[in-house]
Amino acid sequence: MNAIMATIQSQPGKMIEPFAGFGLGLRREHYADFLEGEVDVDFVEVISENYMVEGGKPLRILEQARSKHPVILHGVSMSIGSAHGLDQAYLKKLKTLADRIEPLWVSDHLCWTRTSAHNSHDLLPLPLTQEVLDVVCDNISMAQDTIGRAMLFENPSSYLAFPDDELTEWEFLSEMTRRTGCYLLLDVNNVYVSAQNHSFSAQDYLNGLPLDRVRQIHLAGHDPATPERNLIIDTHDREVCEAVWDLYAKALAKLPQPVATMIERDDKIPPLPELLQELDRARALGERCCESALV
Repeated sequence: MNAIMATIQSQPGKMIEPFAGFGLGLRREHYADFLEGEVDVDFVEVISENYMVEGGKPLRILEQARSKHPVILHGVSMSIGSAHGLDQAYLKKLKTLADRIEPLWVSDHLCWTRTSAHNSHDLLPLPLTQEVLDVVCDNISMAQDTIGRAMLFENPSSYLAFPDDELTEWEFLSEMTRRTGCYLLLDVNNVYVSAQNHSFSAQDYLNGLPLDRVRQIHLAGHDPATPERNLIIDTHDREVCEAVWDLYAKALAKLPQPVATMIERDDKIPPLPELLQELDRARALGERCCESALV
């Protein structure tokens, strides 16, 4: 961490987005570890929808965790690509939670999840067209105005492309941030998964992003392709693979400032020490990159 902070402090007069260190997702299997002991993380990230309630045990647990660690609220149901607009009741609940918890920031995904009558509970892909970009930007502006803060949006993993696409995903994200002032949550595993599934260059993706708008990175595992299924599936149920670690190192080398990094595990969750070991590797790579920047 010292090397990273030294890099930040070596840039007087430059606007630096807040660096928040290295963290983990707060999952039920590790509640006791976080609430009853000391865990070597700089923040925890939680799924917003699990805590958008007026009271009860989940909210009490989150408040206890917040008393020990900064919190990031990460949503999965905003449906920022919905053509009919955003759910105002959802946004009000999210604002109430954010005002109560005072998170480091609030994030969600570049996707759609619902129609006016149905919630798929899946992160569904969007056509990358100018028309959809207009919809997404209008929705982001509404969301940010309602909750009173700039948000982060995560690049999705992708398994199909639309024939009418007019933009690459990195071009879409670049214009989205320019028009709305939002930030990016760069999921390095998702970049790798999509690049493999659609045969584009992950390096081109990184080169095309507005990296000054990246505030956080996700690292996760995926289910590799098989002879029967020629797709990589983003599963978050295993350790980060070597190819994703390599892409993470390349992303760190390109970023103009340090950003927060999180190990994301949502299924087949291992004992906490295994995740902390992965997090230590991310921390070591981050410090090595910043030491190189200081030379």
